[in-house]
Amino acid sequence: MKSVPLRRGRLSRGVLAQGAPSGGELPDLLTRLRRAAWRLLTAGPFYRHTLIGPAPADLTVRLNERWPGDAARGAAILAGDIEFAGELVRDPVPAWFPAGAGPEWLASWHGFGWLADLISVGAASRDPARALVQSWLDENAAWHPVAWRSDVVATRVFAWIVHFEEIAGREADRALRRAMLASIARQLRHLGRTAAWELAGAARLRALKGLLGGLVALGGSQQRIARAMRALERALPIQVLPDGGHRSRSPAVQLAVLRDLIDARAALRAGKVEIPAPLQQAIERMAPMLRFFRHGDRRLALFNNSVEEDGVVVDLALTRSETRGPAPSQAPHLGFQRLQAGQSLVVADTGKPPPHGFDGEAHAGTLSFELSQGRERIIVNCGGYRGANPAWRLVARSSAAHSVLVVGDTNAVEIEADGGLGRAPASVRCERAEDGGHQWIAATHDGYRPRFGVTYSRELYLAADGDDLRGEDKLTGRSGAEFAVRFHLHPAVAASLVETGGGGALLLLPSGARWRLRAAGAAMSLGESVYLGSGGLRKTQQIVLSGITGPSGASVRWALRRESNVPEPEVPISEPRPTEEGADDGA
Repeated sequence: MKSVPLRRGRLSRGVLAQGAPSGGELPDLLTRLRRAAWRLLTAGPFYRHTLIGPAPADLTVRLNERWPGDAARGAAILAGDIEFAGELVRDPVPAWFPAGAGPEWLASWHGFGWLADLISVGAASRDPARALVQSWLDENAAWHPVAWRSDVVATRVFAWIVHFEEIAGREADRALRRAMLASIARQLRHLGRTAAWELAGAARLRALKGLLGGLVALGGSQQRIARAMRALERALPIQVLPDGGHRSRSPAVQLAVLRDLIDARAALRAGKVEIPAPLQQAIERMAPMLRFFRHGDRRLALFNNSVEEDGVVVDLALTRSETRGPAPSQAPHLGFQRLQAGQSLVVADTGKPPPHGFDGEAHAGTLSFELSQGRERIIVNCGGYRGANPAWRLVARSSAAHSVLVVGDTNAVEIEADGGLGRAPASVRCERAEDGGHQWIAATHDGYRPRFGVTYSRELYLAADGDDLRGEDKLTGRSGAEFAVRFHLHPAVAASLVETGGGGALLLLPSGARWRLRAAGAAMSLGESVYLGSGGLRKTQQIVLSGITGPSGASVRWALRRESNVPEPEVPISEPRPTEEGADDGA
């Protein structure tokens, strides 16, 4: 190896060094002052009067393409159990601003993205949906920092337009229809003023999608549509990297942004507006990268606040992208590597953390990896926390919540009090080589050097048959640093430490497949862990290889091998280094 009120029941060959690209969205002082002044104006008592204007008689264009709803979630909403972002509010009172509700719960509630869930329940949900929309219209004329945040307005406008006929399509709904149209027009006036600047990152793209969709549906002028498209075209190269990854480095955000861009393209097509080349090209680049992050169960890998997501939605996003490109083996700009052989898949984070403006939910998981065999996950990261407890959010973001080496129980990337990232590795580098189906990656970062005086490197090798994954985790530098190499296991994996047959840890998968982990250079133990990838908190286990650096640092070599029913000779925990002639330039 290379070293509405509700009542219950009623309602390469070379080195790939990921640089630190500028986010392009960090405003200067003058811009920040202007934005602050604008926010004060919008929060004033007279701002809503500036949104008054003519109301359209009807939608000019129907936006009929929609994403599938979750009937179980819709039924829960009907019963008064409103759960968003891991936070459950029962029978909210007052309906739109219940006491204690967190900002992300409020954003989801006011965004109406759940209309698809509610309507998927069936005909019985139509009257409750109408009542909820009418309630919002009656109680939310005044500006509110969450309810009128540009991405929330955009989500609401788009949802109302997509489900317009189901909510206000009957003869008896004429008054509601007029009120919705007038409100959509007011909200679009506000969105036209804020979509291009109020928020950064994926939220800006969501805001611009809503603006474009609303302008097309209401027959907005060519000038307004063109202005919105220019704003989108300016944002895309900042956010979507040349390899198709979103700058947040989050698989979940990758899916969300791709869906928004597909929606924007669909709206333009419905309005017979020419699709801007940057939009089409961004979709074509992003779809293969979404495939890159998908395990064999068709769900997403758990990096940077991601959860597994719905495999049906992932498949649908890929289908609607109209892009058939395969998953790449590496993402040099984003900083990820993918090793795939036989039934095994390894996804590894080998890049720098995202820049400011895109780091609000980023995790300190540099050099962590995940392993799956077929549809079964084996080695995982803990995943993204969905809930209102800030302590759990910090736990999920920590280096120790990832399958990676951790020094001194300290994060490799500093997570600051405001949620952004602080101190980070100055250098993250990665090499890749392939030879005869065998694949190697070698990556290193210096995130622990300032505090502990050590540099961390990780090498991974996957055999051509996919049944043999080997690694070496090495610390070079000062002695006396405590470390732990963590392998978090999926809850479906049963693990036990064994003394016979080569020792180590035996992993039993639901299918009956067995993998054995052996290691040298550290003490192996089995401990408790948590899994957040499926949306809730589930108990699971982790294997920990712990030790202390000596005068020459530390080297932990390990091998994770799939076992057959026939006993096989024990294989040393090593692998020949790839020759230069066998190296493959994957860039």
